[in-house]
Amino acid sequence: MNSSAGPTGARLVAITGASGLIGSRLSQVLRDRGDRVLHLVRRDAAPADRLPVGVRELTWSPGDRLDPAGLEDVDGVVHLAGAGIGDQRWTAERKRVLVSSRIEGTTTLARALAEVVAAGGQAPRLVSGSAVGYYGDRGEEVLSEASSPGTGFLAQLCQDWEAATRPAEHAGVSVAHVRTGIVLSPDGGALGRMLPLVRLGLGGPLAGGDAWWPWITLEDHVRALVFLLDRPDLDGAVNLVGPAPATQQQVTRALARQLHRPAVVPAPGWALRIVLGEMSQEILASTRALPGVLDEAGFSFTHPDLEQAARWVVSQRPG
Repeated sequence: MNSSAGPTGARLVAITGASGLIGSRLSQVLRDRGDRVLHLVRRDAAPADRLPVGVRELTWSPGDRLDPAGLEDVDGVVHLAGAGIGDQRWTAERKRVLVSSRIEGTTTLARALAEVVAAGGQAPRLVSGSAVGYYGDRGEEVLSEASSPGTGFLAQLCQDWEAATRPAEHAGVSVAHVRTGIVLSPDGGALGRMLPLVRLGLGGPLAGGDAWWPWITLEDHVRALVFLLDRPDLDGAVNLVGPAPATQQQVTRALARQLHRPAVVPAPGWALRIVLGEMSQEILASTRALPGVLDEAGFSFTHPDLEQAARWVVSQRPG
């Protein structure tokens, strides 16, 4: 990771979802390079003497009002908060939670930033979460940030999620919508749940294994977020995926090779549909997305190919 300060010196960056897999790592990386961070939390904010050096907290309620006064001195915001897509089966109630946690929280944040600007404050950079689910199941089609949206629950959710930043954009805030792919990390997310199966030799193809998985390592994902904070000229959609797309079967086989395990026992599509319900459509979806904006902007991936990525993931295992 780049340990130097940002291009304008030490800054204050607000983070929602700072306790999550990506947010916690981002917070540490920003502090390592000399920035200060403001964690937006839903509980009572902890006093400064109980927090690490360089960290402050601000209480907010997604879907309610966020006091814009707390954001007046913020230089950038990274918005990562939202209920986990793959944490539970998609019942009608769970889908409602997935929608409300993203749309209401993003709208609340965007309105608060617009109020900051309207009151004469600086317009901070906003890097706002989205997902490659925006494109839906597209088979072999190569997808760029200019590609049309797909269909289905997750595709519509991503469209609405991105649209919720409009109050901030209309106020002059530079917004990047980061369409995140499958984040490779041993510590959580989709891969964190798969790795135990791969270690047992059960990481075989899902419903054939031919679906394209737009992967990126956690390290490169966080580096890309920092890169985008430093580049407010890069607004609009940005695919946060690696430069070498791979199929689900290729991903699991690369991991299995690093773990010295077979990856042959398959999981049929009908079994996934029984266990996961509608969410299985997203897991089995084929999304061949490329990081066009990052490539054109000169971003350099630490793990540009799948073998390097798999080696890094396995090396992060404790012990």
